Amino acid sequence: MRKNDRMIAVNAKLARKVWGRLPSNARNSLRLLTTEHNLSVAAGDLQLLDDRWYVTHVGLLRLARRSKCSGILTAIDAGASSPSNNRWVFKATVYKSANSKGFVGFGDADPSNTSPLVRGAEMRVAETRAVNRALRKAYGIGLCSVEELGWLSSPKPSVAPIAQSNGHSASNGAGNGQPRLRDQLCLLIRRHNLDPTLVKAFAADFCGTATLKEASRDLVESFIAQLSVSAQKDRDALVCKLNSYAQPMEANP
Repeated sequence: MRKNDRMIAVNAKLARKVWGRLPSNARNSLRLLTTEHNLSVAAGDLQLLDDRWYVTHVGLLRLARRSKCSGILTAIDAGASSPSNNRWVFKATVYKSANSKGFVGFGDADPSNTSPLVRGAEMRVAETRAVNRALRKAYGIGLCSVEELGWLSSPKPSVAPIAQSNGHSASNGAGNGQPRLRDQLCLLIRRHNLDPTLVKAFAADFCGTATLKEASRDLVESFIAQLSVSAQKDRDALVCKLNSYAQPMEANP
């Protein structure tokens, strides 16, 4: 019990540091997830979005390894897939033991439900989603996984955006009590030790604007969500992508 209590305290402390004060339902859910599944905030097992917890692919794989998962089998569903339209459907089967009949999950991905960051990699996204669903079934995880969230591929509608003279919605407002987008972005940069200049250049490119300040609030929200997922899933790949934005700067006289 002392070990569980210690991990609950560590998870709660880090969660407050990253996401600020948590509502009571989020605190209670975090306590249960820590106790029942040994999920760790520090290890990137969980992500908080809109005051709701989501498990990550990394967290599910760590859980499977701790539980001595016997194996995971994946296969393309050729009948439901359409390669010419970049639509892929995968079936994944998780075997908890050598004698297990298997827990099945399906995952789909196409340009309409994936982020521009992974455009062209829909097949891998579909496989990841299938594996996540199968693992959640096998180990009784009631949370949806971050990688299954199709809404991350497009901007979320903003609530009562503040109109500006240039026709864009306010990008740094703190509507309905949420932290300012600038603060959220700065927190992500500090947490994952990213280069702020390169992140801003990446953000502007992602939003399709000359500078980040010109982007609408909902586009910035979408970028922040994607940056958070990318940093937790594969920080090295994200840093490599960010470094590509330094090349044009180095070429300037």
